[in-house]
Amino acid sequence: MQIGSLKLTSNLFLSPLAGYTNLPFRIVARELGGVGLATTDLVNARSLVERKAKALKLIESSDADRPLAVQIFGSVPEEMRDAAIYLASTGAASVDINMGCPVGKVCRTGSGSAMMTELERTASLAHTLVEAVKIPVTAKMRLGWDDANITAPDLARALEDAGVAAIFIHGRTRQQGFSGTVNLSGIRAVVDAVKEMPVIGNGDVTTPEAARKMIDDTGCAGVSIGRGAFYNPWIFQHTAHFLATGELLPEPSFSERVRVMSRHLDLMVQVFGESQACRMFRKVAPWHAKRFGPAHEFNKRVVRISSRAEFEDVLENYLRWRQQFLDDQGELKPRFRPAPLVASFMEEPGTLHPGHLPVPKGPVDVW
Repeated sequence: MQIGSLKLTSNLFLSPLAGYTNLPFRIVARELGGVGLATTDLVNARSLVERKAKALKLIESSDADRPLAVQIFGSVPEEMRDAAIYLASTGAASVDINMGCPVGKVCRTGSGSAMMTELERTASLAHTLVEAVKIPVTAKMRLGWDDANITAPDLARALEDAGVAAIFIHGRTRQQGFSGTVNLSGIRAVVDAVKEMPVIGNGDVTTPEAARKMIDDTGCAGVSIGRGAFYNPWIFQHTAHFLATGELLPEPSFSERVRVMSRHLDLMVQVFGESQACRMFRKVAPWHAKRFGPAHEFNKRVVRISSRAEFEDVLENYLRWRQQFLDDQGELKPRFRPAPLVASFMEEPGTLHPGHLPVPKGPVDVW
């Protein structure tokens, strides 16, 4: 996979999820394998230019977090340009312009999804960034503002002419948010609209089969995964293997899930400090536990942890409590095993469904 001058080892991408896809989680996903490129949480371009501490924390990275794209938003060309120049100086592999955020306070400034309503101005802003930096400039967008204003194909053409290296397209409109279904034919229209620029599909990819179907049905060059990755960090490794061989790898063992969860917390402590990390992990741990089988005893206690030692105590007590649901081989008895996440879009050709995967609580609620 290649985006402009950037060569990638995989056509699978970690999408930004505000409040979740920070440095610790990006490292977790990369360590498990299959990630071609990861993108930071959304960052305000003006805050970067002004070197605000919160913005600098959002783009924090490490040698284990490469290659990294930084996603910025803003509507002032000079601020966006200066932010891109700064990011290039920090070692960012690419700069991604957010054109899909539906939040009112973002759209009212002419940023986010509002950029899809003014094609000429948006293409001009993108060209300003392309001219300012040598690293690739990409864009993340939705299909349009609403069903009556599907502008993604026209905007994609304009952005390609402006020198944008790739487009990430979420197959929903701004009006939909995360509701309804992902429109594969809408993504296909964007793919067909451009000449050579790679188009990466996004939305409701929760299994390797879903990734394969998105690629087959839309012709997209790659797949970007957000919620599906937070639900299952192994999805990149498993999808890469499935795309290459047609073979589905077995699900991770319970002990491996616990190891990765603990590794995630350790990385959060390193990056944020123990107190803040534990507060943040209260909303993260239940996502790891979604495939533990019976986990209510764990969830009700882990959401109150305030130290690493307290987490270990909660985990130790949970492991003892969980034994009552195991058979003689130490595996969950059949009636307690979590149901596999099956992408229901297989039942309706041309559409994708969320697969009953919730939207994480927090800033991403309106993403």
